[in-house]
Amino acid sequence: MLARLVLALALLALAVPAPAHAQRPNIVFVLADDLSMDLVQYMPRVQAMMAEGASFERFVATNSLCCPSRASILTGRYSHSTGIFRNQPPDGGFEVFTRMEERSTFATSLQDAGYRTAMMGKYLNGYRPGSRFVPPGWTEWVVAGEAYESFNYNLLVKGLGPLPPQTVRHGRRASDYLTDVIARRGRQFIAESVRSGRPFLLKLAPYMPHAPFTPAPRDRDRFPGVKAPRGPLFDAAPLPGAPDWLPRDPLTPDEIARIDRDYRKRVQSVQAIDRMLGDLRAQLVELGVDENTYVVFASDNGFHMGERRLTAGKQGPWDHDIRVPLVVVGPGVTGGRVIDKLAANVDLRPTFEDLAGVRSPAHVEGRSLAPLLLQEPVLSWRDATLVEHHGPPHDASDPDAQDRLAGKPPSYAALRFDAALYVQYDNPKRAPEYYEHGTDPHEQHNLWPTLPEEQRERLARRLAQLRDCGGPDCRILDQGP
Repeated sequence: MLARLVLALALLALAVPAPAHAQRPNIVFVLADDLSMDLVQYMPRVQAMMAEGASFERFVATNSLCCPSRASILTGRYSHSTGIFRNQPPDGGFEVFTRMEERSTFATSLQDAGYRTAMMGKYLNGYRPGSRFVPPGWTEWVVAGEAYESFNYNLLVKGLGPLPPQTVRHGRRASDYLTDVIARRGRQFIAESVRSGRPFLLKLAPYMPHAPFTPAPRDRDRFPGVKAPRGPLFDAAPLPGAPDWLPRDPLTPDEIARIDRDYRKRVQSVQAIDRMLGDLRAQLVELGVDENTYVVFASDNGFHMGERRLTAGKQGPWDHDIRVPLVVVGPGVTGGRVIDKLAANVDLRPTFEDLAGVRSPAHVEGRSLAPLLLQEPVLSWRDATLVEHHGPPHDASDPDAQDRLAGKPPSYAALRFDAALYVQYDNPKRAPEYYEHGTDPHEQHNLWPTLPEEQRERLARRLAQLRDCGGPDCRILDQGP
């Protein structure tokens, strides 16, 4: 009798589907372009994600420029390891990345583990749909080239099956707005993946709010009174010790008016991204897979608009350029948590792999954020991350080329600590910078001249070690001595 009961219970267990948390989770990753922290206040669906999930207080881009940051996100490696420092060759762009780095990304890892994967929107600067090239790791591919206007662009579309990639032309109809197009295709991919029964990874990369800050037609007249934030750094004169490449003259009334106009367009342009996130999450609930899906929202880099008398741009080492949103909802993530551990864009690849139960390759330099998200014990964590930059783009065709007023920072490397920033320029004639956030949260007072020689040497030595690190050594060195 007992044997029969045991057998019956065993058969019943086999007949009951495994709970959702026991299955490999799905991952939906939305990566915005140039979305700075000050725009989150205008994104109610992102704020809802923050209330229902976890957000990172100190999440930074290790290179405040589109292509280098995206290369580090895909590979989990710093710029000095990927060789991607700028948007164009010889030290950046898709052409350089495709020679070696795209053979190993979070897409190749998860696809090898049985995931359906999709990349939609913006890939890397220099990618051209006309090449008809689909990088390894992607089951589906819906990618544009230089589509910053969000209208009048081509998509290279490759789905599952034997058909070759097809070029799809989009014009100027409201339905052609790029953020909406990839949102629709993303929802279709999710529906097909759920029907297939396989776990999926979907990366959606809209071009907004990158210049020219094109909003969806339905949002063009919204937020009529919004102006750029007038924080302590807005039009602030450089203090003693500030780098010599910062503008010294105050912003003119015309420059301020343009900053306000462009900021308003940025606010308008992120509405479609916010709506995309809401629609995706609603679909996951409707399909019954929300409790087994992580939704991740982030930006490739920050943006300045009037801070330090700079007009619109990025590429600097300060928090307004490198500190960006990272919000995660999903199984095991407690709502309303703000994680204060220092995190970086190189951490996204190992995080996705860890959540999917995939071992990261040895050459990955970032850390998995999964233990922080799931509140698992963490024995040690970094106290610094590396930030790298090669001098400004010299080609006017680069969509991120900046003039002197927007800022043309020369080559530098920096250490972003938990509560400090150290910047060292490659030109030894330029004085380093050191800011302590506890007394100077806006990074205005350069303390380098006051530091004892021993601390200066220690900072320089630590930076040199991280600039030369590779693989697991980076995770040893970022914890300090």
